[in-house]
Amino acid sequence: MTQLAVLPLVEQAAARLRAAGISAQNGLGQGTLDPFDEAAWLVLWALGLPLASDLQSLGPQAVSAEEAARIEQLLRRRIQERIPTAYLTRQAWLCGLPFYVDERAIIPRSFIAEVMVDATLDVWLSARTHRVLDLCTGNASLAVIAALTYPDVKVDASDISAQALEVARINVEQHALADRITLIESDGLQHCPGPYDLVICNPPYVNADSMARLPAEFRAEPSLALAGGVDGMDFVRRLLAQAVSCLNREGVLVLEIGNERENFERAFPALAPIWLPTSAGDEQVLVLTHEQLS
Repeated sequence: MTQLAVLPLVEQAAARLRAAGISAQNGLGQGTLDPFDEAAWLVLWALGLPLASDLQSLGPQAVSAEEAARIEQLLRRRIQERIPTAYLTRQAWLCGLPFYVDERAIIPRSFIAEVMVDATLDVWLSARTHRVLDLCTGNASLAVIAALTYPDVKVDASDISAQALEVARINVEQHALADRITLIESDGLQHCPGPYDLVICNPPYVNADSMARLPAEFRAEPSLALAGGVDGMDFVRRLLAQAVSCLNREGVLVLEIGNERENFERAFPALAPIWLPTSAGDEQVLVLTHEQLS
């Protein structure tokens, strides 16, 4: 065992990430936006330390040769193979909650989680909100957060990918929510029984030009969860054409479209959605009512 301070280990790892050109604009955005935070994630995980550790207050740690080799291996794979850290560690975090993730599912980062947890959505819900659908659930992070945020609801979590649903099942079981979350393999709304009081959906919405320019880390994710066609609206068109039939009359659809607001408004000029504030601005997540969808 060697006694080493954790902070210098993180700083050295961050310097290597920066030297490799990994930045918020090139390779980050799947859990962190800064090379230092990415390095801290790798080092703390390799040492078995909590990711919320205060690096300044951590004293020297006993670092074994095995742990040092693990840090080195993680850094090399992160830099040379451009594998997202979440896939290397098999763990991601959203709104402070841990989720298992691997290459079968997209890495959770949806802003819909924010608007549920911070009560932004509460104005659209009522005492009669009992059935929720998380469409395109991926690893089920939004379904889990919905169930924990609204303890009186039952959640259907659907995805076209049977492999993604295998990952979703792990998270549903880890959060002890198997009695409240039902997993459904479905192409869009095809096998979702409804009607629902709330439908949340983080669909594939990346337009073709943006898909072609994605950094390697994002190309490591299932393209099925990202690619939205020429203008990013292929799945959204199908969804909005069918959504009213699966909503209760007082139900709402909460939809994330990332940076595609211009394409959304071009595709649906007659709609006037309500745009919700998020930490990334007010052009990421929108609400549509049953009446608007009618």
